Amino acid sequence: PDSYWQLLSEGRDAVREVPADRWDADAAGVDPGSPEGRAARWGAFLDGVGEFDAAFFGISPAEARHLDPQHRLLLEVAWEALEDAGIAADRLAGSRTGVFVGIYNNDYLQLAMEGAPEISPHLATGNAIGFAPGRLSFLLDLAGPRLVVDTLCSSSLVAVHLACESLRSGECDLAIAGGVNLMLSPFPTIATAKLLARAPDGRAKPFDARANGFVRGEGAGVVVLRRSGDARAAREPFRARCAET
Repeated sequence: PDSYWQLLSEGRDAVREVPADRWDADAAGVDPGSPEGRAARWGAFLDGVGEFDAAFFGISPAEARHLDPQHRLLLEVAWEALEDAGIAADRLAGSRTGVFVGIYNNDYLQLAMEGAPEISPHLATGNAIGFAPGRLSFLLDLAGPRLVVDTLCSSSLVAVHLACESLRSGECDLAIAGGVNLMLSPFPTIATAKLLARAPDGRAKPFDARANGFVRGEGAGVVVLRRSGDARAAREPFRARCAET
């Protein structure tokens, strides 16, 4: 959160051309000089998305190889969110903790199925988006609800909304909510560029007369939510509080 706030407060631009380790923008199947070709060159990309400490999460090397990097990133960021909230992950076993995840891309599966794919049982469990929250629940032995939210660009926001509703209704006592998105395949980027929904100059300009499309980006964000009375009783640190109704 601190480094993200620093990026925002300094007004830095996280958009750049497609890294060479993702795909070759010049060989992406579109005219590089066309509006859609220029739009397909830009995005906000993370570094090191292939890096993962599988052993820390009790995942074997064979399973990790077939595990969508989005699922890996979700595990890492959720663990960091619990640490930031002052909650020991190993003390959540059996608790009524819910997991609400916004996720909808499955680029890694598309790449895995190219050529002569290695068909493994881990390919299914590691790439179906429905397994993402369940994997976290299994890791922490959580007894609350778990669900995937796919409302496209609003997925993370809706996931947080549903987590709040679950807390208000008493369905769970703690909620881990957020979303994750990685751009590993060129196809969704090219398709939205051909739809003329992407900004050819790689810059989104919301609320501006010059607005001419959006720019795709990567990231993961997870928040840990609890009813304010419970958080005060547990003397847990918090970064924000919703107005109570």
